[in-house]
Amino acid sequence: MFDARTNKSVLSVEHGQPVESVLLFPSGGLLVSAGGRYVKVWDMLKGGQLLVSLKNHHKTVTCLCLSSSGQRLLSGSLDRKVKVYSTASYKVVHSFDYAASILSLALAHEDETIVVGMTNGILSVKHRKAEVKKDSLPRRRRPTYRTFIKGKNYMKQRDDILINRPAKKHLELYDRDLKHFRISKALDRVLEPTCTIKTPEVTVSIIKELNRRGVLANALAGRDEKEISHVLNFLIRNLSQPRFAPVLINAAEIIIDIYLPVIGQSPVVDKKFLVLQGLVEKEIDYQRELLETLGMMDMLFATMRRKESTSVLEHTSHGFLENKKIES
Repeated sequence: MFDARTNKSVLSVEHGQPVESVLLFPSGGLLVSAGGRYVKVWDMLKGGQLLVSLKNHHKTVTCLCLSSSGQRLLSGSLDRKVKVYSTASYKVVHSFDYAASILSLALAHEDETIVVGMTNGILSVKHRKAEVKKDSLPRRRRPTYRTFIKGKNYMKQRDDILINRPAKKHLELYDRDLKHFRISKALDRVLEPTCTIKTPEVTVSIIKELNRRGVLANALAGRDEKEISHVLNFLIRNLSQPRFAPVLINAAEIIIDIYLPVIGQSPVVDKKFLVLQGLVEKEIDYQRELLETLGMMDMLFATMRRKESTSVLEHTSHGFLENKKIES
């Protein structure tokens, strides 16, 4: 730094790298130097003491620029980036990317335009978009308290017709999960003890719906010991009920197919698996016997109907043949 009155150097600082650009703050108290990958700020009032050293570029810093308010410091580099620093904390608050290495940098009046010169001969000019102020909507006037209580004390007359407002129906949590395709979560909700004990038909209906969608195997897979125990307990408790058997037998077969390869890792689950397999086999045997019984009963009913419809031809008093049925 030279004093123009004496033409002599009055202050010197060591940047440590070849200096590419220097910048003096309007107050004259701070000096910024750029060279190499460093941007350094010196306190001139303390005899050139180093205040902060910034190393945010990957290549040589070539140019510096200060905003009109003095709150932002800009640096351009050969790494094709312009860094914007806050002069209060000297931290990077913004960054611009360009197509080529940057050699020069400047800001227009009131910092609305940034101009950058690059090594490929292109001068880039970027304008800041003006902030659009949103028109504040007029505040909507809400009804007064008297509006809400109006008519509540009215007594119904004999000729009046009372129309009740229908109550809004809210979906259950498991229905919301099904609506948003959260199949595993929906099955977890209906397998809670409060649901399986009080309303087992809800659990069965969810299992039936998942099976109809073809995602029951996905909902039952990937469960830990505690979760699979809840499923097995529900199946063991309700599998023998006639109204639930067709749905639960299918679910039990899917569970056995999924978790059969991992049998032997948990004694509790293994014991319940054996019980469930026994119930499924017994229930299948019962259904086979019932089907055989129904088949024999159908044959008997068919034979009886054929005997009832057997007819004979008899002569009437007029000489015509009459078709009469033999009643049993």
